[in-house]
Amino acid sequence: MSFSWTPHRFAGGALALDVVNSVVLRHDATRRIDRFAVREQMRSFPHAAAEFCAERALFGDIAPVAAENEADFIALREAIDLYFRKRILNGGDDQLLASLLEALAKALRDTRPGSLVAATAHSALRLIAMPDPQRMKICGNCGWLFIDRSKNRSRAWCDMAVCGNRAKANRHYRRKKEETS
Repeated sequence: MSFSWTPHRFAGGALALDVVNSVVLRHDATRRIDRFAVREQMRSFPHAAAEFCAERALFGDIAPVAAENEADFIALREAIDLYFRKRILNGGDDQLLASLLEALAKALRDTRPGSLVAATAHSALRLIAMPDPQRMKICGNCGWLFIDRSKNRSRAWCDMAVCGNRAKANRHYRRKKEETS
C-alpha cells in the first residue's frame, strides 16, 4: 500500500497530536494501522511536519528519531494519547498526568534538542498548559485528536475535507435509503 504524509495527516493542530494521530483507526484493533511501525514513515515524518504541521513555526527543522530512542518515542506517543483522550472523555486523571510527565521528562533528558522526540515533548507540554482545554476533541469519524479552533467551538471532525465529507455522505446515503424503504 502506497503512503505519503499529506496535509490531512496533520489535522491535529499541534505536533504532539499529529504524532498521536500516526495511529490510524486506533479504536479498531482489526483495522488499526501504526504509520510509525514502518521505520521509513517515522523517518520521513519530521520533513512532512516542517511543511504541514500547525506548529511548524515553533519547531523549525526537526531531526528524525534516532534508532536508540524509537521505543521511548512510541511510549511517549502512547502516554500523550492516553492522557489527552481520557481528559477529553472524563476530565483529568492525576495518575495519567504523572505518567505523561514522567515520559516527557525522560524524552527531554534522553534526546537531543531539535529532535522529533524533544519537539513532541515540548508540544505536549504546551497542550497540558492549554488555556482552553475544552477545545481539544476527538474526531467523530476517525477518532483522531484535534484542537477545535473554530470561533463557535462546533467543529466535530479532524478535517472537514476528509472526515466531515465522509460523515455527511454517510448521513445522506442513510437518509436516501430510508426514503426508498
